[in-house]
Amino acid sequence: MKKFEFIDISGDAGIRAYGRNLTEVFSNAAIALYSLITDVSRVDAKKNIMISLKSYSSASLLVSWLNELIFHFDTYGFIGKDLIDIKLSIPEQTPGNQYVGDNGYGLTATVAGEDFNRKKHEGSLLLKAATYHNLRIEKTDNLWEADIIFDI
Repeated sequence: MKKFEFIDISGDAGIRAYGRNLTEVFSNAAIALYSLITDVSRVDAKKNIMISLKSYSSASLLVSWLNELIFHFDTYGFIGKDLIDIKLSIPEQTPGNQYVGDNGYGLTATVAGEDFNRKKHEGSLLLKAATYHNLRIEKTDNLWEADIIFDI
């Protein structure tokens, strides 16, 4: 199973992430995001960052997750390589697809990487944000897929 692929989007950048479950999709989407920025094979796992998020749906959690990674790159210069640990909490669903209780959808993750260095890491794209435009998360057969478009 391939982890992700790039989608040709005029004027923007897009990815399609795959996984056997939503956790794998979120993990593979993160690596795809970093692959849009630079060649991740040149990134070393020298330090870790921890991220914790909550949202109201799996789609909004995915967008928030990717935007948090972009924030850490833009603000702190952190470029990731691996997801050491990622956990999703998916609330109990009602027939109307609303979550039960006040907890919502949650994500905690530890991302390994290092500070971006222009001499070591050749920059490719400068991503502004993950968007909701044509956002898609669905299960087909036994595989989950997510399409995400980024403003550049």
